[in-house]
Amino acid sequence: MTARLGITVWAVWGLALLGVPRVVAHDLRLVGPVVNALLVFVPIAVWAAVVLWKRVPNPFMTLLAVGAAHGVLLGVTHQLFWARAFGGDPPHLGGNLAGALSPAVEGLVLRAFSLGSSLVTGLAVGAAVGAAAWLISRIVPGFRPRPRR
Repeated sequence: MTARLGITVWAVWGLALLGVPRVVAHDLRLVGPVVNALLVFVPIAVWAAVVLWKRVPNPFMTLLAVGAAHGVLLGVTHQLFWARAFGGDPPHLGGNLAGALSPAVEGLVLRAFSLGSSLVTGLAVGAAVGAAAWLISRIVPGFRPRPRR
């Protein structure tokens, strides 16, 4: 996998972990908008910087993998802080589904959708940053992928 992504699996997970402080800070409402913005954008800037510096074979695929790992960590962290994030008043289904399911099943449905949303978010962020890094790697000669041996 290292040859394909240009970084180790440990590096993929390490980069993904950079986004976890923002999730914790958001769920526990620990920071204001300026610090939150830093916690959002600094990790993804580091993602891009690392793949460009390492001159990986395909920045898009590498950052898609980082985004997938980030999505997993995002989903798990949200699940761990679920009760604290909602202050003991978890969300409920509304509209035609309001009261249609038992509270336990409703909770499982909401948590499953939260997990799925986290995975999609991670993949979308990885794809967006990966596309930008891929474009930069094609435009700036110093960031072009190293030729394969």
